[in-house]
Parts: sequence; structure tokens; C-alpha cells
Amino acid sequence: MQYNPTNFFRVGAMVRLVVILAVLMGVLWGAASDRKVPVLCYHRFGTEVVDSMTIKSAAFTEQMEWLKANGYTVIPLDTAVGYLQGKIKSIPAKSVVITVDDGHKSVYSDMATIVKKYRIPVTLFIYPSAISNAKYAMTWDQIRELETTKLFHVESHTYWHPNFNHEKKKLSSEEYAKSVDKQLGGAKKKLEEKTGHEIKYLAWVFGIYDDTLLVDAKKSGYTTAFTIDRKHASSTDNMMALGRYMVISKHTIKDFERMVNGSEEKMPQGKNNLKMTY
Repeated sequence: MQYNPTNFFRVGAMVRLVVILAVLMGVLWGAASDRKVPVLCYHRFGTEVVDSMTIKSAAFTEQMEWLKANGYTVIPLDTAVGYLQGKIKSIPAKSVVITVDDGHKSVYSDMATIVKKYRIPVTLFIYPSAISNAKYAMTWDQIRELETTKLFHVESHTYWHPNFNHEKKKLSSEEYAKSVDKQLGGAKKKLEEKTGHEIKYLAWVFGIYDDTLLVDAKKSGYTTAFTIDRKHASSTDNMMALGRYMVISKHTIKDFERMVNGSEEKMPQGKNNLKMTY
């Protein structure tokens, strides 16, 4: 066979092109298979810190200003979940999600003004037994008013905020099963009746869950559930146990920055002073 330098270089170029394409596909596949989004979790707001779970309104405003100044976009939880599931192909490069647990009245009296100012979407994980009943909680009318702004959206935080570990110890197997059904399925049904929309997401109370509860939540009709495991929500994790960062009064703006940019998640174990129990 006669040597043809033109053909030789053509073959070499094709080989290089195939290698480059393979590398690019690998990078793209890796990016698609490990999508991450920071999800923040708040509880109460106010002019003063009355307990560790209360964030000063001024501090929350500072955090929202930091996000804005550093090019972050607060996206709806629904968008983030769609992205993690691969149903949504892309989101802003610097995306973050804001959630609030419990349904405390300070969401209406203190947080809402700031949310409206910055036009940011917020998911409220509510346990319905407290709403319009407990003095510390919002009313159903207030919640419906917040949802009409299209900035707030209600999801489930069980029916009355139980400690599943305690319940499992003190109840018989049959009683515990009924309790779990009430907390998961009962809460979903009640919230759908009160809000008029589907409830798809759940926040685990006290961050407590186990393999059986994950299955129970899915059987109850939830598509996704969130913990308070301090890490970014990732597409490689169980969709019924995605991470969130709880933000409390002791956190500085530098702490907040580490949560959002993921550097807290990468800190060596034992050196991360942000770890906490609920």
C-alpha cells in the first residue's frame, strides 16, 4: 500500500477530534449527573434575637443584599427540583433556594416586606395543626394572602411537627404506622384543601428520617423531601433526603457566604464550627 501523507494527517485529525469530543462528553455527562443547588432554611424573623432560631430582619436583609451584589439568583424550589431531576436543563450559574419552616407569624409580619422588596421566591414548609390555632403561627388567611403575591408557596412540614424517634419508641408498631400516615398523608391532604394546590414537597421535622420513612413519604405522594443535613441538594443524593443549610442567629455574613458557595460543605470534618443540632 502506497503511503499518502494527506490521508495520514486526515486520520490523525479525526482521531484527535474523536478524543476531544469524548472528553467534552465526559465533562458534560459529569456535570449533568452531579447537579447541585444550595437550599437555605429559616424559621423566625424579628427586630431582635429572642432565640437561636430567630434571624434579625436586618441580618436577613444583609444576606439578600449579599446575594444580589455577588450575582446570585434566588430561584423557586420547584425549579431547583426540576433541575436536579434533569427535567430542567439549566438554571442561573449562581442559584440559591430559600425555604422557611413552621409557619411562624413573623414570616407575615417581618419577612414578607423584605421578600417583596427583593422579589424573591420563598417556599414555606408548614405544619397545618398550628395554623390559625397557635398564637405563634400565621392564620390561613395570612398564608393565602402571601401565596397571592406569587412569591410565597406552601409545602408540607408534617401535620403537627412530631419527633419520629420519640414516637417510634413510645407507640406500638400499629399506632406508629397510623401516626406516620397522619403526619405525612394527613398533612398533604389538609394543606391541599386549604391552599387549593398540589403539595409535592416535604421537610423532615428536626431533620429526622430513616429508610422506612423515606419510603412512606413517597407512598404518601411526595416527590421530594428535604433534611437539614448541611450540604447542597445534589442530583446524586436520594430525592427524599436532599440537604439544606439551616440559617440561625449566630451565623455571620461570612458563614452565610460559605453555605451558599459550598465551601462549608468542603471544610474538613471536625473543623466546621457551623455544624449543629436542631
